[in-house]
Amino acid sequence: MAKVNEKIAEPTPATQIAEAALKKKRTQRSFPASSFEEPLSFAKAIFQIGSGQAVKRLTLFDQLGKSPESGGSRQLIVNAGRYGLTKGGVQADNIELTPEGLKAVDEQVSGREQVRTRANLAILGIEPFEKLYQKFVGNKLPAHAVLIDAAKDIGIESEHAPEAIDTFVVNLRFVGLLKTLSGAERIVSLDMLLDELPASGVKAGIEVQTVRQTTSVITSEHAHFEQTCFYVAPIGEEGSEARKHSDLFLGTLVEPAVENFKLKVVRADAIDKPGVITRQIIDYIMRARLVIADLSFHNPNVFYELALRHSVKLPIVQIIRSADKVPFDVNQMRTIQIDTSDIYSFAPKIESYRAEIANQVRRSLEADHIVDTPISVYFPSMTVKL
Repeated sequence: MAKVNEKIAEPTPATQIAEAALKKKRTQRSFPASSFEEPLSFAKAIFQIGSGQAVKRLTLFDQLGKSPESGGSRQLIVNAGRYGLTKGGVQADNIELTPEGLKAVDEQVSGREQVRTRANLAILGIEPFEKLYQKFVGNKLPAHAVLIDAAKDIGIESEHAPEAIDTFVVNLRFVGLLKTLSGAERIVSLDMLLDELPASGVKAGIEVQTVRQTTSVITSEHAHFEQTCFYVAPIGEEGSEARKHSDLFLGTLVEPAVENFKLKVVRADAIDKPGVITRQIIDYIMRARLVIADLSFHNPNVFYELALRHSVKLPIVQIIRSADKVPFDVNQMRTIQIDTSDIYSFAPKIESYRAEIANQVRRSLEADHIVDTPISVYFPSMTVKL
């Protein structure tokens, strides 16, 4: 049985060394260590808390319910600065928005100008992203392998190239420079994007259905949790809408997205011993290196399992079909929305959805990543021992 206490574990020397190595490694990146959306949310918080004025760093993170000295908070400051949204470093007394950062978040700025500003900050203001954009603008989004080769050609280190491409594609999509045209995702010019404003909303609908190949059964005795991504999803009966949806997301999005991280994806129906399946599922939820939770259909079992994962504060990525609303209790956590209204909406965006999931997986697996959940925010010192 899990035992809960309020003791805060001190970082071990090995952890400190790993974090120092990670910090050193990050300084070698020629691009920010996150997608644009997270630092933009940080900039919005600064604007709301300070009404557009500089905010004391300690006050800011107190209002956000985060430790100002945590690795995640420091990285947030660094990334916001690298995107040109904020001024003030990790030890600064004050954090303030840059003029461009202010335009990116102020609702009084015209929609056209705000879109232009965000595109400049997320893509054109980041040298390697700007080079990739200029190389491929006006064309169909190339295959992932082609983009990685292009990243290497412009000087991005091989070890960072997949991360750079995932971040680049996610940023393109977020600011509107990646659009579905003539049945394919295409990188459009900024002028074309601005000419189309205001953009129309996304329609919701029923999901595409497909069949996934059967996977081999995994026994709990052979489960290697450190190499496992447990996929929490609405499975349903064989042939049901929920099962077809889950198979589609698993085979088309989740498994390809985690492939580069050397993780084996396991779903509950791949676990044997039906008589003790509840215990086995809990083992995977509480011990797997990563959990990806599909909130589609608002399945109660999924939310029960999600709460268990929140309690151990281990890496988690949330996804949902865009036809479903993210429930209030978990909507403060980043949730990737996937449009499955019809095959014409879903199929052209498969590569960018994979990139977005991979980007979130990479962030969640970083050594100093803080898993922000309602439990970690309101009970930061709570730990669960298994």
